[in-house]
Amino acid sequence: MKVLLAHFTNEANANVPHLCQFDSMALSYGEQCINNMHIRDVFEKANIEMIPALMATSGSSGVIAKEVFDYIEAKITRVIKEHLHEIDGIFLEFHGASYVEEIGSGDHYLLKKIRELVGPYLPIAIVCDPHGNLTKEYVEATQCIRSYRESPHTDAIASDIRVAEELINIMKKPVNIHSIYRKLPLILGGEQSVSADEPVCSINKFMDEMEKDPRVRSASWHVGYIRHDCPEAGCGIVVVPVTEEDQEYCEKKADELAKYVWDKRHEFHYTGYTALPDQALKEALEFDGKPVFMTDSGDNSTSGSTGWNTYVLRQFLNVDKLQKEVLFASICDPKSFDFLSKKNINDECEIALGMNYDELSKSVNLKVKVIAKGGIKGFMMFDHNKVYAETISVKIVGKPITIIVAQNPYTLCEKHQYEEAGLNWDDYDIIVVKQGYIFPELKEKGKLSIMSLTNGATLQDTARLPFKLICRPMFPIDNI
Repeated sequence: MKVLLAHFTNEANANVPHLCQFDSMALSYGEQCINNMHIRDVFEKANIEMIPALMATSGSSGVIAKEVFDYIEAKITRVIKEHLHEIDGIFLEFHGASYVEEIGSGDHYLLKKIRELVGPYLPIAIVCDPHGNLTKEYVEATQCIRSYRESPHTDAIASDIRVAEELINIMKKPVNIHSIYRKLPLILGGEQSVSADEPVCSINKFMDEMEKDPRVRSASWHVGYIRHDCPEAGCGIVVVPVTEEDQEYCEKKADELAKYVWDKRHEFHYTGYTALPDQALKEALEFDGKPVFMTDSGDNSTSGSTGWNTYVLRQFLNVDKLQKEVLFASICDPKSFDFLSKKNINDECEIALGMNYDELSKSVNLKVKVIAKGGIKGFMMFDHNKVYAETISVKIVGKPITIIVAQNPYTLCEKHQYEEAGLNWDDYDIIVVKQGYIFPELKEKGKLSIMSLTNGATLQDTARLPFKLICRPMFPIDNI
């Protein structure tokens, strides 16, 4: 038996001022594609030959340039055409939150094109991020679709393996089934749906119990993605039957799961402690203990923001007689990075830090000393040996503020990333990160974590987002 593999992931934030171009898209082919998808052992153990099409991933970035997506589509569909006569199934790792110039959802467009090539019955399984948008047409075009359970996504690789195993079961014992979808009039941000917190913890337990039912192949809840305006936005649930005879039964189970999530709509809240920017600053400064992690949530690079904003830095610069050692991890400014890259360790110089795109990214004139050069390596399921962003760390002369100046936006959420940048996080009282919800290692390390409700491309207040294309009414924008 043979299975075709493809991976396409992108979180398209339409609020950033640039497109996702080829230089933001990591592409891999052949054996490297297979290795990066984390499911080699699963298919080899089942004696199934793998045919890799393409792995294309940009993480969180802007809307995808059409010429970039055209290449991805052409590569994947060409490999399918070449091997259509021999493949027994297709395994896809999609995100669900992509958006392409002139097209809309790249995920939905790709699956539609694939189905046009292979017809309605060839088994297709998709593993996806819960922060992706679904439709009935998209879901029902699969024999199995399942999202990660955990946010942050500590179970991503385990979910890849789980869905690959389900595809193998379908390939070896063919069944005429399709995934079942229910859309909910509920729109949430990722910071309101952290899996270690309620009500998501209970929702996950409910789905775990549902999957113990021998007639239910899988169940998943898809939070959705709110960083571009589209008709598909909003929460959804998916239930997958084991056999054709279980299809009607699982329709009822889908209704049960949809009702369970909907009935908890008033329980969703920001996880952890949140505060408006001035209050967040005050509490970080007054807290007796270290470290304090402060998330600049409006400039959350894990959700596609630029990492450019200097707003929180300017807050700290305005503090009279600052007594705390503060680290910004990081601020993205390619021009300042390029200037600093020509300096040596211990050199002092003046920089204008900030991209000056808008008021939030307004540049600040600083006299700094270069203290470290390094990079930011991958976190969680991303390659811990790969440098995703080069960094130069500087200390402001005369102030207890250190800044990791990054070549491109990439978050620092694990200890090894700070070490790779050449810093010891124990040296700092307050660490400001470009995130929304706090990641596991930071949560464990921090004596206090505060999500500062800053403005920016990843604004947390859903009601303030200018949605025009979504289904209405939609809770909590509308009082349903």
